[in-house]
Amino acid sequence: MNRGKITFGKINLKSSAPTSSTNDSAEIPSTSTEATVSGFGSFGHKDNAQDEAVERISAELDNSKLQEVMGISGFGRKQAKQFDINEMIQKAKQNAPKAAVDEKAIIDPDDERKGKDDDDDDDDEEEDEMIGPVPTAAGRGATDSRRKNADKEEDDSDDDDDDEEEDDEFDEDAPINKLPHSHEVEMRHGSKAVIALASDPSGVRLASGSMDYNLNFWDFSGMDKSMKSFRSLQPCENHPIRNLSYSFSGDMMLVVSGSSQAKVLDRDGFEKMECVKGDQYIADMSKTKGHIAGLTSGCWSPVRREEFLTSGMDSTLRTWVFAKTKEQRAVIKTRAQGGLKTIPTSCAYNRDGTLIAAGCSDGSLQTWDTRKMFVHTTHCIRDAHAKGADISSVLFSYSGFQLASRSMDETLKLWDMRAFKKPLHVFGGLFSRYDTTDCCYSPDDTMILTGESLPKGTQQANLYVYDTKTFGLVTKLPITDSHVIRTLWHPKLNQIFVGCGNGIIRGLYDEKRSMRGAKLCVVRTHRRKKESEIQGTTQIITPHALPMFRQEKTRSVRKKLEKDRLDPVKSKRPDLPITSGQGGRVASSGGTLSSYVIRNLGLSKRVEDDQDPREAILKYAKEAAENPYWIAPAYAKTQPKPIFNSEDEPDAKKTKTE
Repeated sequence: MNRGKITFGKINLKSSAPTSSTNDSAEIPSTSTEATVSGFGSFGHKDNAQDEAVERISAELDNSKLQEVMGISGFGRKQAKQFDINEMIQKAKQNAPKAAVDEKAIIDPDDERKGKDDDDDDDDEEEDEMIGPVPTAAGRGATDSRRKNADKEEDDSDDDDDDEEEDDEFDEDAPINKLPHSHEVEMRHGSKAVIALASDPSGVRLASGSMDYNLNFWDFSGMDKSMKSFRSLQPCENHPIRNLSYSFSGDMMLVVSGSSQAKVLDRDGFEKMECVKGDQYIADMSKTKGHIAGLTSGCWSPVRREEFLTSGMDSTLRTWVFAKTKEQRAVIKTRAQGGLKTIPTSCAYNRDGTLIAAGCSDGSLQTWDTRKMFVHTTHCIRDAHAKGADISSVLFSYSGFQLASRSMDETLKLWDMRAFKKPLHVFGGLFSRYDTTDCCYSPDDTMILTGESLPKGTQQANLYVYDTKTFGLVTKLPITDSHVIRTLWHPKLNQIFVGCGNGIIRGLYDEKRSMRGAKLCVVRTHRRKKESEIQGTTQIITPHALPMFRQEKTRSVRKKLEKDRLDPVKSKRPDLPITSGQGGRVASSGGTLSSYVIRNLGLSKRVEDDQDPREAILKYAKEAAENPYWIAPAYAKTQPKPIFNSEDEPDAKKTKTE
C-alpha cells in the first residue's frame, strides 16, 4: 500500500482573503471570526504552486494579525496614515454622548493639515515604541492635543521656575535681603539712654548698660513676649555704664564705667574681680598700678581667656590678667603731635589678638603690636578724623583686613590695614551726640551698620547700612524717635540689637534667616504669677505685745493655704448633708445625745441676759415646794422632814489622847 508523504501545516489566523479548495482533503482557512488550525498536516500529494500560495496567504495573515495584536503599523516600509477629521469627531461624539466634548482635545483641521507630515512621522515613531492595542483616531487626536498642551504647560512652568530661580538668585545676592529686619521686638531698659550693649558668644544672654547706672541682664531662653529682664543691678555706684564686653568663652563680662576701676562679673552678675586704682600723685603713668582717672572703653582679648584691655582719661591703655588683681600687666601711653598726652576714647583688639587699636581725642588712630614692646606705635595716622572730635568707636572686621572708625565729626571711615595711609571711603552726614556711638560689621563683612543721633527738626532717627565693597547705601532703617547709639549684629543669631536714647532696645530679626534669640521669646505667652509666689509685706515682730495687738506667727504661704482650706468660712465650704433633723436642718443645739438631753431635760426656757438670775429662779420656788421633782422625792421615805445644817459654830475639836 502506497502511503503519501506526511507534512505538517502552519497555524493559520483569520483573514479576509478568498478561500480556495483542492481535490485533496487539505483546506485553506476561510474568512471567519475565530482562528482556525489546519491540524498536524494532511495526507496525500500537493502541487508546489498550491503550497506556495498557501504559504504566502498564511504569511500575510500572520503579519496582519500580529500587527493588530501588537498595535504596530507593519514590518516593512512605513506609509503615512490618512485620517478623516469629520469622521473622527463624529465617532468621538458617539462614543461619549453624555460627557462634555473637550474642545481642546479636538484638533482643528487646518492645524492638522499644516502639521500632518510632522505628526505622521511622530506617530510612526511612537507606534514603534507602543505596545498594546492601537487607540482610536479620535482618542489619538485628543491624546496628541493633550500632550501638546501638557508640553506647553511644562514649558511655561519651566520658564516660570527659571524666572523664580533667577529672582531668588537675585534676591540672595542683594545685600538688602541679607539684612534681618522683617520683624522687630522691643525691650525696655529704663528711661535713660542705653550707651552699652553686649551679648555672649552663644547668643543666650544680652547685657545692657545705661546712663541711670543700671546693668540689666536679658535671658532669651527664659523670657516671654513681655520681654522683661531677669536681673538689674548697679555694679558701679553713681557711675554710668560706658561699655560692656563678654569674654570669648562667655563665662565672664567686663564692665567699664565712669570710674577708674573696671570690674569683672560672672554670667549672673556677681562680682569676681575689681581692678586696682592707681596713685594719682605719681606723674609717670607707667609707675602706677592702675588707672587714676575715669575709664572710656574696654574689651576682652579674643585669644587669651583671662586678658582684657581698658582705656582711661589718664592717657593710657592698660592690659590686665583676671587672676592678678593688684597690678596691670602692661601700660600703653597715647601721645599726640609733639609728644603731648592725648586721651584714648576707644580701643579694640583685632580678631587674632596681634594688634591693639585706639582712637584718641585728637582725631588720631594708633595701633600697637602685642608681640613687641609698647614703646612705639605700629601705625599712627594723626589726621584720621577732625581734631577735637572724639573717636567713639574703632572696630576690626572679621577678616582683619579692614578697620572702621566712628567719630563725633559726623563721619564713619573705612581703612585698609594693608594700605593704612588713606581711608578707603568716608561716609558723612552721620550726626552724633554721644561719645559711645559705635558701628558694627555684618557676619560676612559685606555690610557695616551705624546709627545717628536725632537731629533738630526731625522725628525719626535711622540706622544706616552701607556696603563695604561698593560703599553705597544699602538701606536706611527708621528705628525710634530718639537717638540711635549702640548697634550689635550677633553673628550666631543673625539678629541686630540697637540701643536707643529713650531707654529702649530694639531687636531686629528675620523669620527665616535668624536663629533662636528673640524668636524664642515672641512665641511664649506671658505667664501670670500665682498667689503663692507673691511676697507679702514685711511683718513687725512684737513678742511682748498685748493679745489684741499681737500678730499671727509668720508661716509659709503653703501652710497658710492649707490652714485656710480647713476653715469652712474662708474656704466657703457648702453645708454638709444631714442624717436627722426637721425641715432638712437640725436644731441649734445639735443632733447628738448630749444635746438631746440638754434640750429635753434641762431648762425649757432660756434666761435672757438682761434678766436677774435670782428672780428667774425664785419664780419657780412655789411650784418647786408644792411639786418637788429632784430632791424631795429622793428623801421622802428616809427623811420626810428635811434637816438643814445649823448656823451654829461647830464644837472645838477634842484633843487626841493616848
